[in-house]
Formats: sequence, C-alpha cells, structure tokens
Amino acid sequence: MTSIGRLIPLFLALLLAVAGAGAATAAHIKAVLEAETLRPAAGSRITLALSMTPERDWHGYWLNPGDAGAPADIAWTLPRGVTVGPLRYPVPQRLIVQGLMNYVYERPYALLMTLNVPKGLAPGTPLRIAGKARWLACSPTICVPEQGPVAIDLTVGDGAVTAASRARFDTWRAKLPMPLGQVASFEAKAGKLRLAIPFPKGRPVTAPYFYPATDGVADYAAPQMISRRGDRLIVEIKAARNPQPVQAIEGLIAIGPDRGLTVTARPGPVPAAGVPIAGAGDEAGADGWRTFLLALGGALFGGVLLNAMPCVFPILSLKALSLARSGETDRHARVEALAYTGGIVLSCVALGLLLLGLRAGGAAAGWGFQLQDPRMVFVLLLLVTAISLNLAGLFELRAVGIGEAMTKGRGALPAFWTGVLAALVATPCSGPFMAGAVGAALLLPPAAALAVFAGLGLGLALPFLLVGFVPALRRLLPKPGAWMDRLRRILSVPMFLTALGLAWVLGQQAGVDRLVQGIGAALLLGLALWWVGARQAQGKRHSWIPVAPVLAAALALLLVTPSGGSPAAAAATGAEGAEPFSEARLAALQAQKKPVFLYFTADWCLTCKVNEKAAIERPAVREAFERAGVVVMVGDWTNGDPAIGRFLEAQGRSGVPLYLFYDRDGRQETLPQLLTPATLTALAA
Repeated sequence: MTSIGRLIPLFLALLLAVAGAGAATAAHIKAVLEAETLRPAAGSRITLALSMTPERDWHGYWLNPGDAGAPADIAWTLPRGVTVGPLRYPVPQRLIVQGLMNYVYERPYALLMTLNVPKGLAPGTPLRIAGKARWLACSPTICVPEQGPVAIDLTVGDGAVTAASRARFDTWRAKLPMPLGQVASFEAKAGKLRLAIPFPKGRPVTAPYFYPATDGVADYAAPQMISRRGDRLIVEIKAARNPQPVQAIEGLIAIGPDRGLTVTARPGPVPAAGVPIAGAGDEAGADGWRTFLLALGGALFGGVLLNAMPCVFPILSLKALSLARSGETDRHARVEALAYTGGIVLSCVALGLLLLGLRAGGAAAGWGFQLQDPRMVFVLLLLVTAISLNLAGLFELRAVGIGEAMTKGRGALPAFWTGVLAALVATPCSGPFMAGAVGAALLLPPAAALAVFAGLGLGLALPFLLVGFVPALRRLLPKPGAWMDRLRRILSVPMFLTALGLAWVLGQQAGVDRLVQGIGAALLLGLALWWVGARQAQGKRHSWIPVAPVLAAALALLLVTPSGGSPAAAAATGAEGAEPFSEARLAALQAQKKPVFLYFTADWCLTCKVNEKAAIERPAVREAFERAGVVVMVGDWTNGDPAIGRFLEAQGRSGVPLYLFYDRDGRQETLPQLLTPATLTALAA
C-alpha cells in the first residue's frame, strides 16, 4: 500500500505509540488462532481462523484499508511440509473519519485461511501451528499498531469436526465474499473509473458498493454511482489523483448485508450507465434524494395504476358510485375520501414496517413477501372468493361489511375498512408496477422507505380522494339506477379471476393436495354464503351463522398448510427432477452404486445459467440420464450455503460453477466449466 494519504495517519500512529511507551499492553483488538478440527487427517486441508474481537468504538481493517489503515498479516513458524494459504477477509463496512474513507470491521470478525497437512504423517504426530500476527487497531481519535503471538497445537488424526466447531466456522464462511467467476471490464478516462460487472438482471441486489482491492486506482472517499444495464452492474467512481496504469483491477462488489462477490476486471469497453441503484453511502447526497424522489414518484404512479387491476377496480368503482347513489353532501364525501385514504395508507405503511422488520432480521423478503407463505395465499383465496360472491349478489353480509361498505355504508368507519380491504386485495396484483419503486425503497433509510410505501397507498387512494374532494367529478358520475346492480355483478368477474389466480399460486407453492384443499374450502365457503343469502331473503336473524363452521374448518386446514414451498417447488430451482445437494445423500447414492451428476450453481452466476439452459435442462440430456439411471443433484450457492462452501473447499475450488460426475464405481470426474449437451449425454453412454 503506497498511498501518501494512508502513510500520514500510520506515521502519526507510530509517533503516538513511541510517545506512549508506558501505555497499557492490553490489545484493543483481541486476536485468537482457531482450527476447525484439532485432529486433521494426513494429506487433508483444514480451515484456520484468526478470530478478531474489537473493543467498543475500535475497528480493524480489510485487505485494502482505504485512505488510511493497514491490513493484518501473520509471519508463520510451521512444521516441515505444512503450509498456510493467504488470509481471506469477510465483506467489510465503510467508515469515514475526518474525510478519509476506511474499509473496516467494527464488530467481531474472522480472517480465514487454509492449512495443508502433508501426506504420510503418522496418527498422533503433533503439529504446532504458530506465528506472529500484526494488525492495526483504530478508534475515531487514535490508531495503535498491535501484535502478538498466535498458536494452536494440532494432532494428526481422523479429521473429525465437532458440531459446535462446524457451526462457528460456517458462520464465518457465510460472511466471506464468493468468487464471481466471470471477468469484468473497466475503463479509466476523463478522471473517472468505470467498471462493468457481470450480474444477472433478475437477481436482486441490496445497497451495492465496490471495494477496490487494487490500490491507487480510485478515490475512495468519492461517492459511487452504481446502475443496472441488462446483465451488468455499471460502477462509476472518481479515479485516483495520479492513477497508475494497471492491467487488472481486483475488488469486491457488496450485494447485501455481509454478502459480496470478488471481482477481477480487465481493460475493455464499458456500456453507458443504466437504471440507478441506491447505495448504502448515497442516501445523504443528491443521488440519494434523486433515488428517493424517483421511488416516491414510481410508487404514486404505480398506486394509481393498481386501481385498474381486476382485484381493485371493482372495489374502487362501487365505492365511487356509492357517493352518487347515496347523495352524499360535500362534507360527507370529503370525510369518506379521507377515511378511505387513511385505511389504504396505514395498511401500506404497516406492510412496509413488517417488510423492513423481516429484512432487518435477515430474511430475504421483498414486495409481495406475504404471498410467499401458502397460508397467507389460502386466506386471500377465501377472502377474494367471498368478495366475488358478494359482488355477484349471492349475499349481503354486514359482518363482513363488503356490500354495505361499498354500496350503502356511510361515514368514516365503513370507508376506512374499505380502504384496508382495497390495500389487502391489491397485493396480488402489484408486482408488475411496483417492483422498481419498492425495490428502491428497500435500499433507502427506514423513514424514506416508509414514505415510499405511504406514497403507494396515496396513489392507490388518489382516484377516490379526487372524487370526494372535487364536486365536478362527482357530478360526472352516472345517475343511480338499476344498472348499478348489473355493473356490480359484472365486476364480480375480475374478482373471480383473481381468486382463480390465487388458487394457482397456492398449487405452485404447496402442491396439488393443498390446491384441492384451498378449492374445497372456497366451495364450502360459497355454499355457506349461499345459505346466508337465502336466510337474508327470508328476513331471518343471525343469518351469518352458517359461515362459522366453514371458518372453523378453514382454520384447521390453515394450521396444517405448510408455511414454506413444497419439495417439488423447491426442486424447481434446479433441473427438472434434480435433488437438492447434501453430502449424506451423495454418500448414500454412491453406496447404492448409482451414477450421479452433481452441479453447483448460483443466481448471480451467468456461466451457470447459460450452461443450465444450453445443456443441463435440454430434453435430450434429461432423457439420456433417465435411461442410464443417472441421479441429478444441484447445490444452490446463491446465498452462500456454508455446507456447499465446505464441499467446494474440499474440491480445491473457491466458487461456482462446478460440475462433477460420479460413475457406478464411485470414481469422480470433474467436468469443464462450459458444458454442451454432447458432453452430458456422453456420461450416460
């Protein structure tokens, strides 16, 4: 690291260290050397970790510390034949101190490395792994160079790993960046460094930021502009003041909390910027405001468009016509409009709060996340079925309040609950319009994100709000008449279509059995509501009682409906008929002398996706594998599954794609990274 800006604080830190020679010797960052197993097998590779625990308000540094700082290093003293690989750093965070950008770790972290045990060592052979570690510990006001001996005693054995040790190391592995696998391109001109990083356009990314590992190419403290253009992330950074010519730029692109991909970029063309993505460091600047305003505008526009969707338009139409039907005064119209708007906006903000809370807890939730739970789809199916039958005139149920609230109900309370209903049933229809706006909202600070969700609600309520506040618009509404009942029945058709769509979603998520249960529950509900309508026509009291046993039965079904997708749905992430990867299942198949084609993939791996579409998922390959009895297994490394990470390490690989074939005798063949159908069908010959 040769940056002058970095040497100045280091020099000051050394002066402070010399001046304070009598200071306490306790380290501000505690360093401990750990091994995943204390009994490594001869000829094996095991993982070591330098576990670093900073004191409060202190931090350590990434491989490239940024404008100031220094990375850790270890001078090893090892037994003959034993080697240790380079330190592997987790995804860092950013910290600006006095205008200097630092790439740091403020929470406990671990630097991982691979230890190679030589072959031929007898069981019981002691191995003392020792070294002298050096690192820089800094607070916002002072930096202290620290060092100390680190050592661990190992004994050659069977390589067994305890469950506690495996879990601890897997937690650290999950925070390591994953190799991208495709080469990026860069160009430097006009004082700007631009990179094009391969990244599938369908793969979500949260608060991206590029951490350059190559020193002297970028102005670390300058804001970054990151956008999407097709299958590329376009990164634009201010170049370093006196950039050095380089043939390659190494770095790390962060794609989410503690998630990142290592990148190698070589000189080449970089396309123009695409759709901007908010970065974690952009919110306070003009770019953050621009992103917020674009997201807010998109949410407002998307909310307005939602009113034309089949699940919202009937509710809006009947609610608006109710003003004309009941002859509301201007005051009553405004009250209803505000109450309706309040119901929608509060519902959207509540949904946003829940979504942000789930993401803060580590869940990979996005807009429409509630529809990922079959139980929620089940409830929506019954609700939309009830709405459809009500619009069709089968019943009038004040307990549900749909018919009365939309056609006859007056006052703030019915209007408020109608707004809540509109927001609820809008969820299944919102995807095509809201993906961009809500996706940007999830990258903004919580207050700004909630403002975007409120904007969505305001857009959804805007047409009725205008009808309520603009008398001229109410006068344009057609006069009440028998045609309104006919219109109401016509509007039941799109609601029935919405129910049909929800039934399809339920089947896709939870399988045919749950689909039959959902349709059966909807039919039972329809029969109960038909009975309710008959009792209402006879003027009987408590006409809604027939619904009670149906709701109880639906609740029982709801309790047994799985919260996640079906196994079949899960398997759909790989080739048709593929089994999810597990080492235990692989060992069992080998014991049965079954041939196995095992491949590892990730949603962000373009090479993986090309191979899957061009070779693995071809009908000819599938038929050849079926004839030969080849079992297909897929390991999805999209979110950095530690079990897959361990397996890749054992194969001497650090990333995907990886394609392996095991014949009936258990012999393993590593296939090339670019596949053809002929390559795969030849395996089944």
